[in-house]
Amino acid sequence: MKREPMVFAVAGMIFGFVLGYMAAGFGDAPSSDPRPRPVAEASSRTAPNLAAPAAGGAGSGGAATDGHDHPVGPADPDEVRTLENLAARDKQNVQVRIELGNLYMDHTQYEEATRWYGEALALKPADNDVRVDLGASLLNLGRGPEALAAFDQALKNDPGHKKALFNKGLALMQSGRPKDAVAVWDELLKRYPGDPQLQGLKDQVERIRAGKGNGPS
Repeated sequence: MKREPMVFAVAGMIFGFVLGYMAAGFGDAPSSDPRPRPVAEASSRTAPNLAAPAAGGAGSGGAATDGHDHPVGPADPDEVRTLENLAARDKQNVQVRIELGNLYMDHTQYEEATRWYGEALALKPADNDVRVDLGASLLNLGRGPEALAAFDQALKNDPGHKKALFNKGLALMQSGRPKDAVAVWDELLKRYPGDPQLQGLKDQVERIRAGKGNGPS
């Protein structure tokens, strides 16, 4: 379940705003939900396109994704039971907690994902990828201030963390702070010029400056 180093959540930045994964991600199928979505990091299996917008407005709350297709319905109860039994037997097992967080994130069960990512971070607080996934889960739950704090902590540890920068911009847009979001995305584009995962982000940022768009998704 290890996701690619950039679960860019998450999809194609179309700039009405549809954060299509997170974290951390990107490349989601079209959704009727017009709200921005974050990209996840540790949980994504493939690297999505960070520069695809979605439809929705600044300040809107709601679901965030990692930019990848998600299984329909809740996580497999047998898989959950197996992993939770492992976690119960080994209170210091970080990886099984990350796997549980990833499993729930993949099934858009963000409350549960938040719980397990939190437990993993309690054991391994320096894991920035998991922290970005936690932030993506929180943003999907509409807990913007907590998500922003998670992204800020990840960036304090690693100022160039790509998904943390992208998701921080989303969190700021959802908080009605487009100027701050643009500043963060400008930093992201400056650090990663020509990055194919950020294709289109520059144009979207210019549209926000011109008052014609709400942000990437």
